[in-house]
Amino acid sequence: MSDNSKNNFSDGYEVLGESRTPSRTIGTKKKKKKRVGLIIRNVFLIVLALVMAVAGTGCIYYYRTLDSLNYKDTGDFDEAKNYDADEKRRSTDYDIDLNDGYINMNLSEGSLLNDPMVLNVLLFGADKNDGTSQRSDTMILLSIDNRHQKLKLTSFMRDLWVYIPDYGYSKLNHAYAYGGPKLAISTIEQNFGVGIDRYAIVDFKSFKSIIDILGGVDIELTDEEIDYINWQSWKNNQVETRNELQETAGVVHLNGRQALWYARNRGDMEAGFSGSDFDRTARQRKLLKTLVKSMKSASISQIISIVDEIGPLVTTNLKKTEITTLVANSLTYLSYDMIEYRMPSDGNYAAGWHYGMSTLDVVDWDFERKNFAIYVYEELVTDALDGYMTYQVQD
Repeated sequence: MSDNSKNNFSDGYEVLGESRTPSRTIGTKKKKKKRVGLIIRNVFLIVLALVMAVAGTGCIYYYRTLDSLNYKDTGDFDEAKNYDADEKRRSTDYDIDLNDGYINMNLSEGSLLNDPMVLNVLLFGADKNDGTSQRSDTMILLSIDNRHQKLKLTSFMRDLWVYIPDYGYSKLNHAYAYGGPKLAISTIEQNFGVGIDRYAIVDFKSFKSIIDILGGVDIELTDEEIDYINWQSWKNNQVETRNELQETAGVVHLNGRQALWYARNRGDMEAGFSGSDFDRTARQRKLLKTLVKSMKSASISQIISIVDEIGPLVTTNLKKTEITTLVANSLTYLSYDMIEYRMPSDGNYAAGWHYGMSTLDVVDWDFERKNFAIYVYEELVTDALDGYMTYQVQD
């Protein structure tokens, strides 16, 4: 056989670089079988190449999605003063003394409760999402508790009278105005003793866009809540009719603008609407729970698409690797039960008046911190001495 015959694929074949010696005694059936095998292999390779191409495109798309997020570390905010350890300790001159088998944690030493299986993300709602010169009327801690398979929402009332490092005592929402998320986080940590890992900021404009991107929200409303939304939309010249929503009490579909008025609703006595800031925080938690519930049937691809669209509307210090982990496990998190809490808790606050401002004054700080710690970490607070809990001393 000549050397040229070795490259003649009518008598034999080479597959994926593997050289095979052609057989001169191959029968017709054997040739057909091998040709069929060759076709099958080629088809398989083509399909495999297509799958890899699609997967590669998906990865590129996903990382472009991550690039669309507004990442900003807390250290990037110049408005927050660099207070030293002594100043921080001065703001935490209290003890959490959990006797009867509970942990003993002295916050005056700068320790914060945390559990590596619980991710605490503080959600801010502000007029602007650049973290500057604005008061945060919405502060909700989202605790992703993988140990107990729960999503926990905790609202912090904006009028809470707290110590703000470097500034002294004031309302909690002033911390955000003084120093953006960095100072607001430090204020909550040092007053309540629970470590906060990350934050996310959404302003009013972005909030409306996010709800519209999600296709609106179906949420149960009272007649008064429906009328309030209609009144605010009409009063602010956003619609031409006083009664845009014609529905009565029950489940109502809201667009972004309407959902924002629902989330901001704390009543208006002059206009005849009852309510308070307590009601507003309850509505905000209800809205978040409703949105999470509506996404329980979503797929990973749908979640990635949503992240792609809403990413540019959110400012956060969650890193790409962390967001990747959250997205990859999103279907698991969405299956968790959701529970809610509010600071201050019922029966442990009093109406106050400081420097011409109406405030909420905590009656028993020790009680408040203990119950908050138990809510976030559950039995781990009592089992801390067995090594479940870690303590992070701030530098």
